Amino acid sequence: MTLTDDIDAFLRYLSAERGYSAHTVRAYRTDLAQLAAFAAERGAAASADLTLELLREWLWVGTQAGLARATLARRSASARSFTAWLARARDDSVDPAARLRSPKPGHTLPRVITHTQMNELLELLTARAHGGVEAGGGSGGAESGARIDREPAARDLAARDLAARDLAIVELLYASALRVSELVGLDVADVDLERLTVRVTGKGSKERVVPFGVPAQRAIVQYLGQARRSLVEHASSSGPTSADGTTAPGTTAPGTTALFLGRQGQRLGTRGVYRLVATLLAEVPGTGPAGPHALRHTAATHLLDGGADLRAVQELLGHVSLGTTQIYTHVSAERLKASYGLAHPRA
Repeated sequence: MTLTDDIDAFLRYLSAERGYSAHTVRAYRTDLAQLAAFAAERGAAASADLTLELLREWLWVGTQAGLARATLARRSASARSFTAWLARARDDSVDPAARLRSPKPGHTLPRVITHTQMNELLELLTARAHGGVEAGGGSGGAESGARIDREPAARDLAARDLAARDLAIVELLYASALRVSELVGLDVADVDLERLTVRVTGKGSKERVVPFGVPAQRAIVQYLGQARRSLVEHASSSGPTSADGTTAPGTTAPGTTALFLGRQGQRLGTRGVYRLVATLLAEVPGTGPAGPHALRHTAATHLLDGGADLRAVQELLGHVSLGTTQIYTHVSAERLKASYGLAHPRA
């Protein structure tokens, strides 16, 4: 078998036996395809041709190309996982990547939105959901750019429906610190409005139950009470429509179980949610990424600022390692130092 054949078998193993998400498997595929191409250029067409020296050269070339330390660390981890699996599968004691090392990834602090800024965003979305501000006038909603050819009253109703959905999305992202992939994968049955919990399928297809608060409950109830039903009814009356990039293809509106729907009644996709949050956060002062993950970072940091236990936050976020969660303690410490520097007379 060729190196490429072994890589394909490894990717099938990650998906079928380890239950890795499509996103994770795609990241492994990208790294290992680049390794296979690099090896082929040096005459290494089979897995048995891989050596520690070749793998080190592959990382060194990446370093010279200016790749980030995080990218090099990920490539190294992908190679080590692949060769370790191959050694086990073939009962071989030789693992060329066992001693492969790479630079530790840099720990850049995630973007965190202040309490005041978060409240202002939610107040704006609440006003839009109740018709106080034109939906899309500023944020454009999760599907800005799409044209609605209706009478003014119908357009206003549709705008409020989408605004109610957008409010529920942002409230739930912030309340439960969800990943965007977890949010768009939710079904209506996953939300327990009495116990104020949501059942989430996270990385590796692992399920967890996380809480949300009363403001998120109100937003979801409003969305389910009118907006979601209107989106389904509109899709049923207008007939099947192809996805435009903001909704996940292949899910038709009639009878759909998805919690959050796109304009055509299909399950809302990650790009639609990213567009919504990124547009909202574009006007918020601060540096760093402005996508849905910023709300997850913000929720985790606000919890720790409020005195939440680190392991409780780890469980909420669905982190396997406590070390992954500990970055938020650094964020809280940085915020504390900043406040100290501004307020203490001897700072």
